[in-house]
Amino acid sequence: MTPLLLAEDDPNLGVLLKEYLEAKGFEVSLAVNGEEALNLFLGARFSICILDVMMPKKDGFTLAREIRLKDPAVPIIFLTAKSMKEDTLRGFELGADDYLTKPFVMEELLFRIKAILKRTSSGEIKPESSTFSIGKFTLDTDTRSLSMENETVHLTTKETALLKLFCENANRAVSRSYALKLIWGDDSYFNARSMDVYITKLRKHLKADPAVRILNLHGEGFKLVM
Repeated sequence: MTPLLLAEDDPNLGVLLKEYLEAKGFEVSLAVNGEEALNLFLGARFSICILDVMMPKKDGFTLAREIRLKDPAVPIIFLTAKSMKEDTLRGFELGADDYLTKPFVMEELLFRIKAILKRTSSGEIKPESSTFSIGKFTLDTDTRSLSMENETVHLTTKETALLKLFCENANRAVSRSYALKLIWGDDSYFNARSMDVYITKLRKHLKADPAVRILNLHGEGFKLVM
C-alpha cells in the first residue's frame, strides 16, 4: 500500500477522504491540524502529502515548508477553500505539485494523486542516502563518521542526525524548532541548550575546511554553507 499523509481539520471531510483513499489502496495517516501532521511526518515516510491550507496550530503553507526540510522531494497537494491567485502562487512557490480548491470531486483528487505518483517513480519511496559531501569532508551516517583525507572523526547519534539534517538542506535555513522536534522530540529550553552544545562540537569538527560553516540565523535557526 502507498503511504499517504492527509492533513484536514474538517473531521467529516477528513474521515470521508481517508475511507475513500484507503478503499483505493492507500495507507492513510490522518491529522486534524498542522502540528499533528508534522509529528506524523517526522515519525514515518510518506509517498505523498495532501495538506489543507487553513488549519489550526500550523497552517498548510508553514507545514509544507517544514516538510520540505526533511524531504525536499515528497509530492504535496494543497486542499483549500481559497481560490485567490496569490494563494495558488504561494502554494506553488513552496513546491506544491498540485492545488485543489474546495469543493472538489474525490475522483478528481484520486486522478491527480495517481498522475503525480506516476511522475515520481510510481510512489516508491527511495532509500535515504547515507553519505554526504561537505566541502572536503565526507559524512557517513551508517558508520556515524566524518572523514577528511586520512582522518576520521566518529560522531555521536545526535551529532550525526544534526549534520545529516543540515546536509539535506545545505545553504537553506533550518529552523531551531524543527530541528529540535525532529531529533530531540520537542523544542524545550533544555533541549535547545543541548542542541547548542552539539552545534559547537560540529563546528569544531568542520573547522579544518574554512569553506564549510554552520551559521546562526537570528530568530530563525541555522544554515550550513559550503
